[in-house]
Amino acid sequence: MARIAVIGAGMGAMAAAARLAVAGHRVVVYERTETYGGAVRRFERDGFGFDTGPGLLTLPAVYRDLFVKTGKEPLEDRVELVQVDPSARHVFPDGSEVLLPNASRAGVVSALDEALGAGAGGRWGDFLVRAREAWDRTRRPLLEEPLWPDWQVLAGKEPYPAVPHKRLLRTRRARTLAEIGFWELRDDRLEGILMSHALAYGLAPWSAPASAAVLPYMEHAFGTWYVRGGIRELARAVYERCLQRRVEFVFGAEVTRVLEKDGRAAGVELADGSVAEADHVVADVHPALLRTLTERPLDDEGDVRADPGAAPPTRFTLLLALRGGREPGAAHRTVVHPAAPESEWDFLASPGGDEPRCPTVTVLRPGDPALRPDGDHESVVLSATVSAEAAWDEDGTVRRYTDFLLAAAESAVPGLRERLLWHEVRTPAHVEDETGSGSVPAPALAAGQGRFLHPANTTRLPGLYRVGGWSHPGGGLPHAGMSGALVAGLIVEGPDFRGSQ
Repeated sequence: MARIAVIGAGMGAMAAAARLAVAGHRVVVYERTETYGGAVRRFERDGFGFDTGPGLLTLPAVYRDLFVKTGKEPLEDRVELVQVDPSARHVFPDGSEVLLPNASRAGVVSALDEALGAGAGGRWGDFLVRAREAWDRTRRPLLEEPLWPDWQVLAGKEPYPAVPHKRLLRTRRARTLAEIGFWELRDDRLEGILMSHALAYGLAPWSAPASAAVLPYMEHAFGTWYVRGGIRELARAVYERCLQRRVEFVFGAEVTRVLEKDGRAAGVELADGSVAEADHVVADVHPALLRTLTERPLDDEGDVRADPGAAPPTRFTLLLALRGGREPGAAHRTVVHPAAPESEWDFLASPGGDEPRCPTVTVLRPGDPALRPDGDHESVVLSATVSAEAAWDEDGTVRRYTDFLLAAAESAVPGLRERLLWHEVRTPAHVEDETGSGSVPAPALAAGQGRFLHPANTTRLPGLYRVGGWSHPGGGLPHAGMSGALVAGLIVEGPDFRGSQ
């Protein structure tokens, strides 16, 4: 039995801890805040409840597998999973809108043809077929295997089979998600739907590789799910599974150093000066923080870089307490598209330049009795991807984005202004307080010269492992769960571990 110290109680860390405990190891989790879940938090006030991190779940099979592998009680015995249908309502600046069915290619094609005109559904359906090919080519090395030293295979040929496009006597193929939209979808509204999937993960559409097509494909193929009571209930279930497997949690415990002995990780030192010895250390923290905890470089020259040039986008969120219940037939998720999406992209690329632009806004209306005082009220979450480098310490910036989100949400929530009791603002500073980073990690993607991969789960310091959204295979609830499975496999089976089955 090995002693394992885990830094942080995020979803990836807890997924690894539960698996390691079942394998017979003694696992202690050190969390600097007073609760578990990382970015998966809940805000409560006056009988209203809100998910402040992810609001929906894709690939629930990742957490079903976690519960199967760590005990006889399946996930569905611990939480209630509800398939969200329609998957999303999209509202466009020209006044058109479309409701997209959940996990139904034929239904989506039909809905797009009816709402956006004949041919729109066919182009989107053909795109999903190509996206599936990219998914099939990358799923195993990108999501189910550790990031091996020959990771360059994921940075080479673009796995998305782009359609040849003739332009100025040249034949070109889409290399970015934005180019897929321009050349293959050929409709501003279809482009908006595609770009919204990238923005939801904190990815910039003009720079995200074409392989980002796997993101909308994941939703299409595996469905969009809600956890009754809020996604925080999923974090609670994983935490309780850890406790059942005798994982120990120490809250309010900030790790200040990873200890070394004989050239390998040997434990952690805490802010109060105490030391906890360990045979392995698993870190669920931002790469910049992890570097301050160690005394040596963690990657070889030429490995995947943990700090790409610009800070990745982050999220701005409004939590709304409304009087009056949700109207019958209201969509759980509405995406409100801006009139000038290119301006939004430009501002994300250079936030120090022009004035902030109205962003793409996601409106979540779960209609969950657990998140409201009674049937005569409703809790709503508005969110947008924004630049982490904007002036979030200035009241003017916060007010500007508050106005943007409220104005956009009026097209999704009838009588919003009149119904609004109060709202709570959550800026990137709140994200940083809870997770240690003001940015939100995106899922790992192939191609793009490796710029969209995350650091490997192993490091140059033997015995030190990385887990969670800032490590392979990247951010998002399912990816965090996958990272936990990979780290547990590397520790239990050693360097011969070839990936989850």
